[in-house]
Amino acid sequence: MRTRQPRTSRTKAAEGPKRAATAPGAEAGPPPIRVVAGRARVAWLEGGLYALSIVGQAPPANAELPLTRVSAGPSTDLKTPEIALGPGPSPGWLGPSGGTAVARLPAGGGIIVVTTYGLGDAAPLPELTVSRLDRPSGERSAASPPSTAPGPSGRELQIEIALHIERQGDRRGLARGWAGNLGQRRRIEAFGLRPLEGIAAGDIEYMGFGPEGRQTPWVSDARLCGTRGRGMPLTGFAIRLVPTARERYDVIYEGSFFDSGTSGPRRDGEPCLPSRVDDPLEAIKLLVIERAR
Repeated sequence: MRTRQPRTSRTKAAEGPKRAATAPGAEAGPPPIRVVAGRARVAWLEGGLYALSIVGQAPPANAELPLTRVSAGPSTDLKTPEIALGPGPSPGWLGPSGGTAVARLPAGGGIIVVTTYGLGDAAPLPELTVSRLDRPSGERSAASPPSTAPGPSGRELQIEIALHIERQGDRRGLARGWAGNLGQRRRIEAFGLRPLEGIAAGDIEYMGFGPEGRQTPWVSDARLCGTRGRGMPLTGFAIRLVPTARERYDVIYEGSFFDSGTSGPRRDGEPCLPSRVDDPLEAIKLLVIERAR
């Protein structure tokens, strides 16, 4: 007659090794959550394009704090500011050394919130300057008082832009405001860029997108990007600075398309594309600004 093993003994034998295997895992769990208090500044800005520069304090090596977040405030009409942020330890944040964010406010204006985390109660907030970028040089908005920060803040470099436009041929001028024919549905087929100050012609690179996913190579030195006389519109573009120039300057740009309207702001090599596939480009807005130091 066969003797049945007690159920409790078999269960304990099976569970013993399992407990031993999982014990080390419990000791190597995730670190505890770290809570860092923040202090915020809130500003209402009228419609337009702005540079918001945070001046850092030369942090020690491997410093993680303070961190600053520039974000859009609440809106009742769903037209919130668009934020293109400067370099930081992760997308959406400016690190201890500061940097520049660019905000495009809708026609009716909007709220910008600047929150800095990791400061003691008595520590001063980092210097914040707000500069209007889409007005003639020297004109400031009421929300942009003269800066007391060391060094220039939000200074715009002069860039010459060359365009080849359907039925108009070659056009050349300073990149101030929109370059092209905003709202007139005339296709840009090629463009080129030449800095007039601050950086060399080889320090700014650009490329274009065309119909059916066509892409041009990255070019520089004021060479045209695109085609001439072939009736092929650009349907997007991107602009970037070489690493040595990127340490001191930011490049921000927007595009206007036939049916999609405005796309951007984009920055530092991000593709500026329409919401509708193969929608022709009709105008470009470009800013190269010096960061606060």
